[in-house]
Order: sequence, then C-alpha cells, then structure tokens
Amino acid sequence: MSTLASPAPRAAAPAVRGPEFEFVDQVAAEDLPAGGFGRRTRPLLVKGAVRMWPAWERWSFERLAALRKPDGSEAVARFITGVVEQGATREQFDAPVGPYLRDLARTATTAPRSPDAGLLSDRRRAGLRPGDRFRLDWSYLQSFVPDRVYLSQWEILREFPELTRDFAVRQLWPGLRLTWQYVFVGPAHTVTGLHYDFPSNWFCQVRGTKEVLLVTPEQSRHMCPSRKFDWGATLSAIDITRLAEQGRERAEFEKVRGQYARVEAGDALFIPKGTWHAVVALEPSISLAVFGLTPLEVLVNGGWAELKALLHRLRLYRWGNCACHKAR
Repeated sequence: MSTLASPAPRAAAPAVRGPEFEFVDQVAAEDLPAGGFGRRTRPLLVKGAVRMWPAWERWSFERLAALRKPDGSEAVARFITGVVEQGATREQFDAPVGPYLRDLARTATTAPRSPDAGLLSDRRRAGLRPGDRFRLDWSYLQSFVPDRVYLSQWEILREFPELTRDFAVRQLWPGLRLTWQYVFVGPAHTVTGLHYDFPSNWFCQVRGTKEVLLVTPEQSRHMCPSRKFDWGATLSAIDITRLAEQGRERAEFEKVRGQYARVEAGDALFIPKGTWHAVVALEPSISLAVFGLTPLEVLVNGGWAELKALLHRLRLYRWGNCACHKAR
C-alpha cells in the first residue's frame, strides 16, 4: 500500500470563524544586520537564509534517499501516522527511509500545489499587507483527513554527522549554546498540532512550503493546555483539524491574536521558546529544526524534562496519556 495514498474525504462541517492573524515580521537574509541572526525574543521569518548554505544544493529527496549506513544498508528511521503532537496517539514504526523519500520525490514532481491550497491562499495573501489582520480558511483542513505517514524528528545529523557541514548551525545561535537538530520529512497535508517547546527553535525549510501558525506565550490561558505527555513540549487540546467539532476549545482559540508565516523553500523561521505553534505542509517538504539552549536551560529545563521522561518510562507519570506510546 502506498504511503502517500490520497486522503479520504470528510463530511461537510460548519464554517469556522477562528482567531485573527497577522503576518510574522520578516527580513531578507541579505538585509540582516551585522552579526547575523543574533539574539531574538520575537518570531522572525528570514527569507532566503537556507539558500546561503550547502544544504540548499545538496539536500534533495533523491540525495537523502541515497544515504547508506557504514555497512551499506539503507537508513532506517521511526515514522508516525496522523496529526503529530495532537489528538489520539498513533502507531509508530521503524522503516527504511529510501523508498519513502523516492516516493516523495515523484509526488513533488508530478503533483504541483494549487494556488488555492492552504489556510491562506495565494490570491488572498497577495491582497494583504504587513500589519493587516485576517482570518484563515479552516475548511482547507476540514476537507481531508490528515492521516499521512510522516518522518518526524529524524536525528539525521547524529546518524550522518558529515551532513552537519551543510548547515551553518553555529551562525544561528549567539554565545555559548548547545544545539539539537531534528529533520522532518513528509508529503503535503501533514499537520503538526498546536504545542510549544521549552527551547527556542530556528525552523529551516529546505524543500517544499509550509504554513506556520504562532501564538505568543502570554495568551496561553486561551490555548487549552493538554495533560498529554510529550518530551520537551506542552500540547494543546485545540485540534486545528477538528475545530468545527470542538465547541469549548474553538471558543477559547477565537480569543487569541495569532501570527502567520508562509515558510517557503530556502527560508528560516525563528520560533521563540514558549511560543505556541502549528505547522501545515502545502507540499512535500524537508525541514530542519535547530533547537538552541544555554547551559542553564540544559541544566534546569532539560533536567526537568528528563526527570519527567524517566518517571513516564517507569509508568509513574502520565502513562497511557502520551504522544510516545499507543494505549493497548
């Protein structure tokens, strides 16, 4: 069975109003001030940042599919189905990445994105200016079931450290920082649900286009935090793929004022720690998330996250209500 089967149609749902959004601040990579990316506390979209790095030329679906382990075998990674970091926990499974990536390469070539696709279509987006407030078209998510196979949080740079030189990771973080890098690879219509991470993140888009929704930490009272456990993240009970079915959560969500970013191939988006965000893929995509932590953040926040993870593995903390183990 193909991993990229077309999503099943969903029954018509009532129109959803949703909150108002405005565009994230953006700057062209060549217009960054001296010192490069620097210290930041607000979301920022840097257009063309990844185009300056070797990854822009080297990281295609085909080239990643050709990666081989030292013994000559194909790389194997853990896949997940369904909405990542949202809703019911889905089955996770290990599989070779080569066939999956070659399938994505074919899809990216033969199925171009419609200009009407997305929460904010190309036509509507072209008529808006920085500072304008707008609402999103939630019917885009209601028209399909986002139950796709997704290669999420692949630690590719740990498995293939020679690829690290393809990204100027040290340019992203000023001062003494420890970084963790994860790759996300998947088809169009994959969805990462609303959540926030305890470290800040430079989200680097290498291939494809994604829509990213952001909500600042001071609006957390309206984000319906979930008790579901996920290492390093706090999840929201608001499911953006099912807003029409979530009366209480939808009413709270409509009270926030969000930010919207169209992150295209070659762009990098800064997501500050504690910022709620959700990601919708408009095309087959390759993304690299680079989390940067100070030594104090590693000790305090990382230590607390590891303690909860240990208690969870011992079945003493939110066992059966987590993103990592499917209840039997």
